[in-house]
Amino acid sequence: MNEHRIRTDEAITRVLASTRRVAVLGIKPETHADQPAHYVPQYAQRAGLEVVAVPVYYPDVTEILGAPVVRSLRAIEGAVDMVVLFRRSADVAQHLDDMLALAPKCVWMQSGISNETVARALADKDIDVVEDRCLMVELRRRGR
Repeated sequence: MNEHRIRTDEAITRVLASTRRVAVLGIKPETHADQPAHYVPQYAQRAGLEVVAVPVYYPDVTEILGAPVVRSLRAIEGAVDMVVLFRRSADVAQHLDDMLALAPKCVWMQSGISNETVARALADKDIDVVEDRCLMVELRRRGR
């Protein structure tokens, strides 16, 4: 098993302890506050993480969670510790090259999201991968 495939509570704790700045791909704006793609990153922000909003849709939205929107992972300035994915499993692969170019420490696929090919490709480049887990739940479990 690849050491970058994060599956244990201890490994998730380690990943979260070193995470400060997250890019949320597929984030939704405040008009969708009742959906996980909005309230999970909002929770993460309240837990002390800097959230970089990277919506896939909503071309007219310029700000989410009080920060300017970035239109692609490649357009993010500065380092990112984690990319959080709110994309269908089948749509994850189209973002692989951008994730590799950004080179975060971790890619976190939210609950219900997994992609074996993408996970393997990221892990092979020493990027930690979490699949099918909710960031908000894991932050809460750790008292954040």
